[in-house]
Amino acid sequence: MSPLALVVTVFLACAVEAVEAVTIVLAAGTGRHWPSALKGAGAALIGLVVVVGALGPAVAQIPLGALRSVVGSLLLVFGLQWLRKAVLRASGWKAQRDETTAFAAGVAAAREAPQARRGAVRDWYAFTVAFKGVALEGLEVAFIVVTFGGSQHDVPLAAAAAAAAVAVVAGVGLAVRAPLARVPENTLKFAVGTLLTSFGLFWAAEGARVSWPGSDAALLVLVPAVALLALAYTRILRLAAVRAADPPPATAPKEVHR
Repeated sequence: MSPLALVVTVFLACAVEAVEAVTIVLAAGTGRHWPSALKGAGAALIGLVVVVGALGPAVAQIPLGALRSVVGSLLLVFGLQWLRKAVLRASGWKAQRDETTAFAAGVAAAREAPQARRGAVRDWYAFTVAFKGVALEGLEVAFIVVTFGGSQHDVPLAAAAAAAAVAVVAGVGLAVRAPLARVPENTLKFAVGTLLTSFGLFWAAEGARVSWPGSDAALLVLVPAVALLALAYTRILRLAAVRAADPPPATAPKEVHR
């Protein structure tokens, strides 16, 4: 994988997770107390930096063949989960995620929760909600950074791409103080799921000592093939959803003449 491909893949994947995390922080800050929410988000980010700093060098020490087998398998599972959700949402079998609705629900829940102060944190509820949201979504970011960066022996570059994605999404979110409802999240998930699945297949096969025709150039065929297969499933499921929503009219029983 070229450095540019590594940066683009990690940036897109982390941007998807950042949208959901920023929505949670915005809800906690808007509905409760901004300084406490930002402290919670900052504490979670510090913890994630420690996780990446600890796991990155350790992953880089694993032999390349074994590393690609493990990373490829994990990326394949992870990517297929994203791709499955994107296909189901695009075909109508699963509701689209609405960041505006999620934001409104988060604000309503925050306003109803009781006030509580702990130490230097004025609003413990806002702190914990922001911390949990950033930590949970951030763990997936850390996974992407460690797996992609470790497999390419360039964790710093992957971490820089992830940091750029988080900074861009967080900057936009804080600037407008509103959910990022216009971000085509399902389209991003479809694209990222396709990339993760393709790289997972590629590295898992390489770890099993399969030689791809053209080496890395095989990805130029593998990625479009996975995307076309996912689009075909989307089309099939969309047609099935239409048929399920609009069943054929029942035919009247034939009159029996005697």
